[in-house]
Amino acid sequence: MKGRFQGSYREGLVVMAFWLAGWSVMGDASEARQSVILKPVQGNDMQTTIVTPLGQILGQAAEKNPEISVFRGVPYAEPPLESRRFAPPGRLEPWDGVLDAREDRLPCWQAHSEDAFVWSRGAFERSEDCLHLTIWSRLAAKEPQPVMVWLHGGAHTGGWGHHPIFDGSALAAEGVVLVSVNYRLGPWGFLAAPLLSTQSARNASGNYGLLDVIEALHWVQNNIAAFGGDPSNVTLFGQSAGSQSVCALMTSPHAVGLFHKAIGQSAACLGDFKVDGAGLDTGQKLLDALSIDSIESLRTVGNQALLDAAESNHWAARSRIVVDGDVLPTAPRARFEQNQARKMPLMVGSLANEGIGLIPLNKTLSEAAFESFLASTFSRLEEGRDALFAAYHEALQLSYGHAQHAMVTDLFMAHSMREWATFNARHVSDTYVYYMSHVPPACRIYRPDSPELDLPGGPRSAGAYHSGDLALVFGSMDLVGCGWDASDHAVSKRMIHYWTQFAKTGNPNGDGLPEWAPWGEQNQPLELGREFAMNEEALGEKLTALRLAL
Repeated sequence: MKGRFQGSYREGLVVMAFWLAGWSVMGDASEARQSVILKPVQGNDMQTTIVTPLGQILGQAAEKNPEISVFRGVPYAEPPLESRRFAPPGRLEPWDGVLDAREDRLPCWQAHSEDAFVWSRGAFERSEDCLHLTIWSRLAAKEPQPVMVWLHGGAHTGGWGHHPIFDGSALAAEGVVLVSVNYRLGPWGFLAAPLLSTQSARNASGNYGLLDVIEALHWVQNNIAAFGGDPSNVTLFGQSAGSQSVCALMTSPHAVGLFHKAIGQSAACLGDFKVDGAGLDTGQKLLDALSIDSIESLRTVGNQALLDAAESNHWAARSRIVVDGDVLPTAPRARFEQNQARKMPLMVGSLANEGIGLIPLNKTLSEAAFESFLASTFSRLEEGRDALFAAYHEALQLSYGHAQHAMVTDLFMAHSMREWATFNARHVSDTYVYYMSHVPPACRIYRPDSPELDLPGGPRSAGAYHSGDLALVFGSMDLVGCGWDASDHAVSKRMIHYWTQFAKTGNPNGDGLPEWAPWGEQNQPLELGREFAMNEEALGEKLTALRLAL
């Protein structure tokens, strides 16, 4: 981090010593806020220096809303380099001087993605020194504010939390402190291998990306009061792989007490982990491909060589989150079934057309191959066959491949999200499920420089696609994508209110919002569509048929 710190008077910045304000760095949120200094620079631009237990941090006003301060590239752990490579994150030490947090840092190492439907990210610089946060807060708030900690998606192999689509201005304006987390990805974040386990003090390997998130949550507990946040009211939320992480961390003993509410968007963690659940076989094959037989050679292998080997060996097809016996003592499903998962207010949901572009569609699938799929997927197929074929009649009319695609999509998304909610609702009444049918424009949401997609049916022909909720939840339509209209903004406004109200109280309902009934009362989702209303018909027949046949 050398080079990011400033002397006390650099650029004329006036830094108030903490003792001058008469507050201890270990004080509560109201005390910590007294250390904030605002200095006007060039009209409405505001630079902000706060003092945390780790040291002073310089941020600035958010471009979209000068009442919101943003702190970019704030480290929460030691850089995972050299001996910290393929190891749990190291606890960050305090620093002298002022940490300059006015610019984003680089994303974690990952593959470039030039042609990946709406998820294309293009080519960009990357770094292993990537364990950083972005914090958005209305520092002038009089009371400690609820904290929302965001985990981005990307299959645990790609993405970054400081992308413009995750601009936190709109959420922070509703009275929360938003923290987005960058965590290690791909083999850097999830490689498990026997040589790593045998040399680990925890006798386990893999899940370093989850350990990064846990360390970030510790950072929040120790430091967020200085940003006006309430460490006793933390909501962990994420989408896709980020949602899987939220789900998994509800079952991890390492995360106990670090967050108090959870939101999962479009992915759960309830797989059976029966095939190489610990990831050791998959990891060993990757090391064999690299001719690596020692931890020293692993920690010096080049990033591109590691990435190339992981891609050529299809490492990510199996090994990302693993049951390592430590971070995850057993498979998350078992922890939920045995009442060992954390019990907390929970809000989860999925979109109507998650499988488009995400799950492979084999239009030429034969009847024999379809029957084989049914037999391997459903243990009660004979008693559930008629209901399945009736529920998926329209897809079957198109092809066996379309029916398979629809079933796999619903099992992976809507069914698993509602199953997650059902586990939680047995113990916590504040459990809520949504189903988004609103169709956003399909664009390269991570490529604001070239967002247009050439879809034969136009930008709204991809349905409510996977990730189509992101710009709506963050209110960032002006920064990403294309073709947003008044209907999108109206949906976004309501979603932001639901999400932030849930973070505040554990209940998404509030003044002016359509009533959202808890899942345990009616087992109905709130449909986020042309109208917002409880709807028992939202995939109801299909999900009932799937449950009967499983």
